[in-house]
Amino acid sequence: MDYRVDDRALTAEAFLAFASQVWPGDYDAERTRAALARTLNLTAYDGGRLVGCLRLLTDGYFFGTITELLVLPSHQRRGIGSRLLRLARAHTPTLLYFGAQPEAESFYEKNGCRRSLAAFVLQPEAGGT
Repeated sequence: MDYRVDDRALTAEAFLAFASQVWPGDYDAERTRAALARTLNLTAYDGGRLVGCLRLLTDGYFFGTITELLVLPSHQRRGIGSRLLRLARAHTPTLLYFGAQPEAESFYEKNGCRRSLAAFVLQPEAGGT
């Protein structure tokens, strides 16, 4: 397994082809390209194939978050997500706050994450970006 920190070679097309296998959706390539440029992208490749990705967003001092941690279903339960979390911890300058799907909570707890603040959602106004 090849792990990369700050994977600048990760393209929107490669990320979308990968992400749609884990979290299907109708994503825009240009907006994805802009999003990837704003995050520290930690990736896992198996024989050149993208199989895992953790995206980290931080202001460098006060706040950081994991925007998502995705591993292909065919590669789950092999330690890839755990390794990506360890890399995130080693390369973040801040605490990381993030939400988790209920079915993933035990994974995060096993990897040393602890429950923190309750989460809230604030939808953008209609027409907002």
